[in-house]
Amino acid sequence: MKKIIYFAGLLTVIGVTAFTANCSQAEEAVPDNSLTFNASVVSDYRFRGISQTRLKPALQGGADYSNNPTGLYAGTWLSTLKWVKDGGGDGNIEWDIYAGKKGNFTQDLSYDFGVLSYVYPSNDLHPDANTTELYGQLGYGPAYIKYSQSLTNLFGAADSKNSGYLDIGANIDVSNGYTVNLHAGHQTVKNNSSLSYNDWKVGLTKDFGFLSGSVAVIGTDAKNYVGPAPDRKNLGKTTLVVSATKTF
Repeated sequence: MKKIIYFAGLLTVIGVTAFTANCSQAEEAVPDNSLTFNASVVSDYRFRGISQTRLKPALQGGADYSNNPTGLYAGTWLSTLKWVKDGGGDGNIEWDIYAGKKGNFTQDLSYDFGVLSYVYPSNDLHPDANTTELYGQLGYGPAYIKYSQSLTNLFGAADSKNSGYLDIGANIDVSNGYTVNLHAGHQTVKNNSSLSYNDWKVGLTKDFGFLSGSVAVIGTDAKNYVGPAPDRKNLGKTTLVVSATKTF
């Protein structure tokens, strides 16, 4: 999920007029409707701490539409992956489709509520891997708390409807385009307690202007998410993940 914190400095009395004019121009420049695209390459696609690509790289990309006056938005995102075939199914693509509404209760307290469907075309798994979740997020300054609840079975786990994921974190601007990314999460899998686990991330993102890059240490305490034989690698093991993203 994406969280961006904007900061403004105090100006001297002499600069107030210029500041007001600039703000007015900036406000006028914001369109009612916006459409952006993104493309990424990542050394390992980690979702809630678990590798979706058998600890291998992935290609990713998406598009986002937003109506700025109302806060309504919709988007789509895709990534290559390997776990569906590893699980005995077919297909190597994850396709996310989402929509929601975001805004502010107060100057410092923000919200984001929506619905997200994870689609795995032709996955042929039983139960089906396709998953839909409702989510709600509150933010205060750089910190946030988010909860997601599944309306379907969770990624093919039997009898797992109403599983939940708690996500707590912060994205802290430390100047010169650097942002510290902190996260801790807990995945509860309904009626499948052996699949429940905790995950965490400590990372750093740098905005270079033409693209952004990030590096993060990601880990979990999961024991039952492993790759295919013969190596049976732990897909939740602690590792360093590097990515590069271009937004246009």
